[in-house]
Amino acid sequence: MTPTLWAQRNGATLQDVQTSFKEKLLRGDLLIGTLVSLPCPEIAEIFCRAGFDWLFVDLEHSALGIRDAQIILQAAAPRVPCLIRVPGADYTWIKKALDTGAEGIIAPMVQTAEQAEMLVHCCRYPPQGRRSVGIARAQRYGPGFQEYVDTANDRVCLIIQIEHIQAVENIEKLLAVPGIDGLFVGPYDLSASMGRTGEVTHPDVEQAIARVRKCARQAGLPLGIFGASAQAVQPHIRHGFTLIAVGLDTALMAGAAEKITATLKST
Repeated sequence: MTPTLWAQRNGATLQDVQTSFKEKLLRGDLLIGTLVSLPCPEIAEIFCRAGFDWLFVDLEHSALGIRDAQIILQAAAPRVPCLIRVPGADYTWIKKALDTGAEGIIAPMVQTAEQAEMLVHCCRYPPQGRRSVGIARAQRYGPGFQEYVDTANDRVCLIIQIEHIQAVENIEKLLAVPGIDGLFVGPYDLSASMGRTGEVTHPDVEQAIARVRKCARQAGLPLGIFGASAQAVQPHIRHGFTLIAVGLDTALMAGAAEKITATLKST
């Protein structure tokens, strides 16, 4: 389906479809997404029809591979943009993820300015970086090559995850690195790094998140966070977080299934 036809069928304008994810992110739109961890394009389609603004395709904590990620992107296109969380800050994973046509990457466990600088270079074509030039889905398998390479450096998002107390301690240095498009707080790993695994609402953890929030606001960078439920992320939205990931496919299905069985078995 073409972007024009999809816009007509879904009550959107063509401008809405053509506006890049990065433009929406940087202008401060509230973007609600969820994590995809299963190699099932039908799940991606269901999430798109449910009204999510973006999908968080997770290659770090799942069995998904690059091929699986690309199929999920194909199922979501052109309705909903996808960001891919790579397994680590690795050049090969980043170039493969971007060549699927993802709107950007989420890089886990970034703790130092040096790591952040390396990630920027991996995401940008020369002369701004060292991303390898290839022909894949992002380049429309060839016909869209020149258009893509001419615009990718401006269009592709780099989101770094703040999910360790060392990253919080280094937050000013991280924010000083040019080329970062946003921060994404991982409260569960952050709590673990503070010796409070899973205690994401502990005052110490909330204080660390507040420090990140304050510094990001001063730097003018968008800020995102993960929460297990809508209730978990609502306070963060009120505090100015705009890149929101709520729940994940497996947990959403498990929760719905358990609710059904609990309701019926208690009657």
